[in-house]
Amino acid sequence: MAANFSSVPVLDFALVSDNETKADFILQLRHALINVGFLYLNNHTVSQKVTNDLIDYIPRLFDLPQEAKNKIFMANSPHFLGYSKLGAEFTKGKTDYREQFDFATPHETQWKPGAPEHLRLWGPSQWPDEDLIPGFKDTMEKYLLQVQALGYQFISLLAEAFGLPSNALNKFYDTDELMQHRGKIVKYPANDGSLTDQGVGPHYDAGFLTFLLLASPHRGLQVQNLSGQWIDVPPIPGTFVVNIGKALEFVTRGLARATSHRVLSPPVDSTPRYSVPFFQNISLNARLADEVLDFPPEILQLKQLRGDPVQTDSVNFSEFDREPSGKVNLIGRVKSHPDVAQRHYPDLFNQYFPNGLPNQVSTY
Repeated sequence: MAANFSSVPVLDFALVSDNETKADFILQLRHALINVGFLYLNNHTVSQKVTNDLIDYIPRLFDLPQEAKNKIFMANSPHFLGYSKLGAEFTKGKTDYREQFDFATPHETQWKPGAPEHLRLWGPSQWPDEDLIPGFKDTMEKYLLQVQALGYQFISLLAEAFGLPSNALNKFYDTDELMQHRGKIVKYPANDGSLTDQGVGPHYDAGFLTFLLLASPHRGLQVQNLSGQWIDVPPIPGTFVVNIGKALEFVTRGLARATSHRVLSPPVDSTPRYSVPFFQNISLNARLADEVLDFPPEILQLKQLRGDPVQTDSVNFSEFDREPSGKVNLIGRVKSHPDVAQRHYPDLFNQYFPNGLPNQVSTY
């Protein structure tokens, strides 16, 4: 297993702006996509000022009065956007000890009665009262739109890294007004001795790409390498951590690696850990099993040289072979947030939770 890894590579996005160095970036990106599934991205295009402004807001966001946070509970939203209390989400049947807000790029839902229910997955965000945290909404939306732009640029480079035309993956996206991308702001509280160490359990991400801002200096993120070992991904200032989702792995027939990852809670006597993941979506109606990408033989050979990973600890998002992308994402959200599903998607709730709400999420 010569392609196994013990660290996550750092890629310099500035190399893309010079034709003489772009080829080096593409080679490094190809290695990261096929053999690791994770990378750090340095010197990217997202404004450092906007990023710093957002980081400054994060502790204030979580310090809002509980009543203000409760007004935007995720359970109010059929789009799974809003506030989740500590311990309200779980992975592989175990409680994730994190508190979080889910926001998304601006979007008016395309769902109408009689349409497939996965179209309800996207829609307007719930925001805290402007008077309580002035300027936060504007800052967060600026940040999301800048990461969205970076993501679209990055996906064209990813296509080139696979030996395809730069626009080869565009068919998996709709026009701008029909697309929505999602972000979270997450707080992992310091362990007071009463918690397990599961900030979030082993899982995969759903879409094509995730751009993660590590917004505090804490370690905690770990990725699982080909032999099943957990590898630390410590914060590197000024970078994003970028990783591959299951949709991209599926559509590339396993050439790109969706890598199992988890977050450990901060240790006893530490301070809270903060992070801001951005999930780049693809079209809700994309049926990945119907799409075939024609990779050059020399690129396909790299997958054979890598070999297959051992059985990982993550099992989510396995339905891309039979369902549209939006349905796969909706199933994942239902499993993670059954209280939202019970209110807004009762048929799916009854399918996956025939005995009612699990004890782990009876916090609302």
